[in-house]
Amino acid sequence: MGRHTMARTVADVMTSHPATVDGDQPVSVAAALMRDNDTGAIIVNDHGRMAGIVTDRDITIRCVADDKGPDTPVREACSPGVEAVCPDTSIDQAVQLMRQHHVRRLPVLEDGRAVGILSIGDLAMERDPDSALADISAAEGNR
Repeated sequence: MGRHTMARTVADVMTSHPATVDGDQPVSVAAALMRDNDTGAIIVNDHGRMAGIVTDRDITIRCVADDKGPDTPVREACSPGVEAVCPDTSIDQAVQLMRQHHVRRLPVLEDGRAVGILSIGDLAMERDPDSALADISAAEGNR
């Protein structure tokens, strides 16, 4: 009986106040935010509204691999048209979206603004805090 109650909505498990970057800022700013926030994904804003998400992999594939420098605008590296959820989206719906679209993270939007980010690690921690995946997800990032 001592187990915690299972979360029902995205709001219960999301990371609130996600780091954001403007699309015209250089990818070096996004990379520094990733380092400082120990995260692999940053929300990309355009005039205060979410325009996409940029991941460490995006920067590697779309900038480094193409010999583009650290001054490349984030909008050239980010994944546009990202699937997103609302804080009251059910956990099951979020899991289905991740599976369907093969994504590991979903921005959480309220009135077009990012209020959180939901990662596959957040879901692993929620489903079974003692699982190996949860342990890995909760571990310190590589330094």
